[in-house]
Amino acid sequence: MHSVNSFARISALAFGIAGVLAFGQAHGAAFQLKENSAKGLGRAFAGSGSAPGDASVIATNPAAMRHMKETQFQADVSAISFSADFEGGGRLAGPTGAGTGMPISGGNGGDAGTIAAVPAAYFHTMIGEKAHLGASLTVPFGFKTEYDRNWVGRYHGVKTDLKTADLGLAISYDVNPYVSFGASVFVERLEVDLSNAVDLGAVMFSQGGGALGFLPGNADLYSQLEGSSNDWGFTVGGLFSVNDQTHIGLSYRSKVKHEITNGKATFTATNARATQGQAVLAARGLFVNTGGRATIELPASATLSFTRQVNDKLTIMADVTRTFWAPSFDAVTVDFQSNQPNNVLPFHYRDTTFSSIGADYRLSDTLTLRGGVAYDQTPTTAEHRDVRVPDTSRKWLSLGLTWAPSEKAEYSFGYTHLFTKDPTVDQVSATGSTLSGSYDVAGDVLAASINYKF
Repeated sequence: MHSVNSFARISALAFGIAGVLAFGQAHGAAFQLKENSAKGLGRAFAGSGSAPGDASVIATNPAAMRHMKETQFQADVSAISFSADFEGGGRLAGPTGAGTGMPISGGNGGDAGTIAAVPAAYFHTMIGEKAHLGASLTVPFGFKTEYDRNWVGRYHGVKTDLKTADLGLAISYDVNPYVSFGASVFVERLEVDLSNAVDLGAVMFSQGGGALGFLPGNADLYSQLEGSSNDWGFTVGGLFSVNDQTHIGLSYRSKVKHEITNGKATFTATNARATQGQAVLAARGLFVNTGGRATIELPASATLSFTRQVNDKLTIMADVTRTFWAPSFDAVTVDFQSNQPNNVLPFHYRDTTFSSIGADYRLSDTLTLRGGVAYDQTPTTAEHRDVRVPDTSRKWLSLGLTWAPSEKAEYSFGYTHLFTKDPTVDQVSATGSTLSGSYDVAGDVLAASINYKF
C-alpha cells in the first residue's frame, strides 16, 4: 500500500495540473486548438500562413497581411462537438498491491465530451503603401470534459475545464511585391478548473485506520483546483513569393510560460467517514484547503505554408506545423502552500507534426468551394494516456465554401470530421487503484465567418 506521505504529494493541485497536461482533443493534438478560421477549417488549414483572402493570417503569419489591401474586419466562430464514452472498470488497492482489491463502484461516467464554441476576430488596415497593422482575438488552447462525479475512474479525473484567450497586435512590411516580414505580440489569459476524487479510505487504511472502519473506496474526498495566469508571447513570419501565383510562408509562434501563483485547492468530504479521516490528516497539514503554484509552458510551434494558384479557378495549398512539446512537458513541478511536499509530475510529451493539403475552386464570381485532408499527430503515448480525454492521432476530412454577394462582404462556412481509432487507457492512481478500458470517441467541427471590407 502507498503511505500517506507518498499520496499526500498528489493533492488537488497536483491532480489539477495533471489534468491540464494529460487530456487530449478530438480536434487538435493534446489541448491545442487550430479552429481560428472558417475558411481555414474548410481546407484542413492548408495554406494557413500563405493563402490570400483570410484575415486569420494576422495571428498565424503576420507577413501574409501583404495579401490584404483594404481595411477589413473578420469574425469567426467554430462549434466543436466531441464525444467520449468509456467502457471498462477498475480495482481498488489491496493487501498485495495496486489493483488487487475489490472492484471500484460506479458507472462509466456518461459522455465526457461537450459542444463548445470557439470565437475569433481580426481587424486589418494599411499604414501607407507598404506597412500593415492588424489586431486579433483567438483561442489557441482549450478544452472541457466532465464525467459523472461517482464514475469508476473518478480517482483519475472528473472535470477538466481549460480556457485561453489571446489578444494580439501585429505589424508587417512589404519589402517588395515578393518579400514581406511581420511580427505580432499577444497577451494570453489562462484559466483552469479541474477536479477528481481522492481515495481517503485507502490512505487511512494504509496508516492503520482499518480498526476505525476505513477501507479503500469507502471514504472519498472531492478535490478541486482553480487558478489563472496572464502572460505574453510573440509570432514572427515571412512571406516569399516566386511570382503572383506562388507563395511560401514561414512562421514561428513562441512558447508562453504561465506562472500560476493564485492556485486554490479545496477538499470536500463526500460522507461522514471521509469527514472523520480528513480531520485526522488535517492536524498534520494534509488535505486542507490551500493555495499553490505551478508553471505551465504552452508550446512553441513553427509552420511552413504553401499556396499555388494553378489557374483562374483552382488554387492548391499545403501546410506542415511542428509543435515543440518537449522538453517542457517531460514533467511539471507543483509547489503547495500547505505541509504537503512538492511533487514532480511526469508526462513525457513528444514533439508533434500536423500536415495538411487542400484546394479552393472558384465556381463563380460569388461562390468558392474548398476541401482538404490532414493528419494530426498526438504528443502522448499509449503508456501515458489519461482519462481527462484520451488523446490519439487523428485524420481530418474537411469541406467548405465562401459566398461573396458583394465586393465588400463575404460569408464562409467550414466543416471537418475527425477519424480516430478507439484509444485505450491503463492507469494506476497515487493510492493504488487501477483503471483499464477503452473509449468510443468522435469529433466534428462546424465553423462560420463574415468578412467585411470598409
